[in-house]
Amino acid sequence: MAALEWQGWLTIGVVLATLGLLLWERIGPHRVLLGAVAVLIGSGVLAPAQALAGFWNRGVLTVAVLFVLVAALRTTGAIRWIGDWVLGRPRGEFLAQARTMAISAPLSAFINNTPIVAMLTSAVEQWSRRSRVPPSKLLMPMNYATVLGGMCTLVGTSTNLIVAGLVLQQPGMRPLDMFDPLAVGAAAALAGMAYLLTVGRWLLPNRVSAVQQASRTGEFAVEMLVEDAGPVAGRSIEEAGLRHLSGSYLVELWRGGVPRFAVAPETVLEAGDRLVFVGVTDAVRELRRVAGLRPATDQLFKLEGDGRRTLVELVLSRYSPAVGHTLVQSSFRSVYNAAVIAVSRHGRRMEGKPGEAQLQAGDTLLVETDPGFPRRHGSSADFLLVNEVDGAPHVDRPRALVSLALVGVMILANTVLGVDILYSALAAAILAVATGCVGVEELRRSVDLRLLLVIACSFALGAAIDRSGVAALVAGYLSGWASADPFWTLVLVYVVAVLFTELLTNNAAAVLMFPIGLSAAGQLGVDPMPFVMAVMMGASAGFMTPIGYQTNLMIYGPGGYRFVDYLRVGGPLSLVVGLAVLWAIPVFWPF
Repeated sequence: MAALEWQGWLTIGVVLATLGLLLWERIGPHRVLLGAVAVLIGSGVLAPAQALAGFWNRGVLTVAVLFVLVAALRTTGAIRWIGDWVLGRPRGEFLAQARTMAISAPLSAFINNTPIVAMLTSAVEQWSRRSRVPPSKLLMPMNYATVLGGMCTLVGTSTNLIVAGLVLQQPGMRPLDMFDPLAVGAAAALAGMAYLLTVGRWLLPNRVSAVQQASRTGEFAVEMLVEDAGPVAGRSIEEAGLRHLSGSYLVELWRGGVPRFAVAPETVLEAGDRLVFVGVTDAVRELRRVAGLRPATDQLFKLEGDGRRTLVELVLSRYSPAVGHTLVQSSFRSVYNAAVIAVSRHGRRMEGKPGEAQLQAGDTLLVETDPGFPRRHGSSADFLLVNEVDGAPHVDRPRALVSLALVGVMILANTVLGVDILYSALAAAILAVATGCVGVEELRRSVDLRLLLVIACSFALGAAIDRSGVAALVAGYLSGWASADPFWTLVLVYVVAVLFTELLTNNAAAVLMFPIGLSAAGQLGVDPMPFVMAVMMGASAGFMTPIGYQTNLMIYGPGGYRFVDYLRVGGPLSLVVGLAVLWAIPVFWPF
């Protein structure tokens, strides 16, 4: 450590502080990374041009363009259409697992895995309710299969595109082609899916999903009627004191036999209105003390099989402004025009008043809202998953075929004609807009600027690690621990990349480990490509924690999973995949 100048020490401090703040999850990742970049620029560790170079990196630009194609596939229902067709009516749990993995892995090799998991989660949940197979038996294998499939090509995951963009910046290194990761990725995918269909399937938990837990909310619902001559009639909800109750939360109002959701506080109550509150079990005591309200003798609030409600399942992302706040503090009801019925966390429904829960990334919310909510917020960065419960799948078959054809042509142009992936993706995106596969409004919502900001800012940390000497120092330590043996140094680089992925994000892990891998190859005097592959694969192998990979969080609530489930199933999977990757790299990319 004595060899480091002050710039190196400061870089280490910035990286550790960034890691701590990301794990704390009280500040959005984009704000954390922007703060890190500001420190690096202000201290002089990096010049502004060096710190901001990630914003025009070809990998980042390609990820941005691919958002348009993802929006086209999501808007037209192309992925949901394929998922419903492939899933069909499998006979038994094993066949259902095999079929979901068989479709998700190949799809994710050519389409970003986030929309695949979102669309297939909805299909799996509906199939699970029909077949009475717990979704926890299907969602985790499906999710892991998408991660494994994404390792096989450059466009399968943003991580591979980011690494490819970093390679382009290195003088003397040839650009990566579409299928350069295929040999190593296929070895990992085949080994991983073999484990998931054998040993792994016996380790899967039998959990109740967030929606199934919320379906029991009727046990905690209280229905009150506004009396004809009572003091409540003719007053607004706010004036009647029903907005800030200590034990319950108003979710809907019935008037004339029609339910109203996300009722505004200024709504004036009328005699005969039926108010539905959800909260603690003894909330009726508090409500009985409100003059002008009396308990309803008949129960109308039943979630299952009630087509009069639009129920939507949401999973909060790390970018959601509601994270770190309660529903009341974030004005969730008014911002999204949705009333929260239940909140699920760590596989359990949170008891008590939903409005008092301090929300976290990965929380699953069951909300009652209007039918247009999925269209408005389906591509929002605030949510990892927006799934209409029991909603009819929207599939525009002609446009779905066009969007799938555009993706196919993009892949052929890149592989057969040798067109640069950025240009082929840009052409496909322009055609998607021109053919009406994605509208201007969907286009605006589909580009996740905060995610692009996180990726671009991560490049500044990687550049600081490289230029300050930290990368060379860490690479020297890794090489020393491996006795200067290229293979064992490769093993250490892969293991550290996996650890960074589990603690940070896949893209940040790739950017941070890339200069360390190159420095290790340079010190050993070997070809850097094996280390590039190790970083690429290790940065995608986030199986052991919900935060290791974005799609892990997407299935957290819908599957009713707990943190320990990822360790129990994902731990052995990470070992199996690691062995396959470390066997395949020296075979297909010799030192």
